[in-house]
Amino acid sequence: MKKILYFLLPFTFGLSSCEKDDICDANTPTTPRLVISFYYITTPSLKQNVTRLKVVGEGQTEGIVFNKSAIDETKYLTSGDSIAIPLRTGEDSATFTFTLNSDSTNPTLSNTDQIKINYTRQNVYVSRACGFKTIYKLATQNPLEVTDSGNDGLWIQLAEPENSNIEFENETHVKVFF
Repeated sequence: MKKILYFLLPFTFGLSSCEKDDICDANTPTTPRLVISFYYITTPSLKQNVTRLKVVGEGQTEGIVFNKSAIDETKYLTSGDSIAIPLRTGEDSATFTFTLNSDSTNPTLSNTDQIKINYTRQNVYVSRACGFKTIYKLATQNPLEVTDSGNDGLWIQLAEPENSNIEFENETHVKVFF
């Protein structure tokens, strides 16, 4: 009987030390990016593709990667009608330069505008494996500030919030008209 007890006692302690794997599932929503969709200024209901757009965050030397398979400067360019960009998790605003036709050899075709995005942040606990995520809410006063970064005039004619709560990436948060 004592032999069985000596066997079961370490076995029981061994099982009690086991725990679930702490692996964050890839499908678990994490900190969302800001989704921006582009529209025609003359026909606001129709989406419009940007041409060779490059987006660079303030204080950054490289652009946001839109094309992960590219190995040269084209990895920073997009020509779609929507983009997703990361916001800062430690500050209540983020500033980006948006350069249309950024790789053009003709400098008159390239145009750079700047957008400052103002928001509030809330850290939300996801799970032990995933930790926390940050969700954002666009500011009620001046959520978007568009300025010209050069002397070429604004190519972004209007930027307005579509959905102020930035919790998921499957919806447009900001509409840009040009």
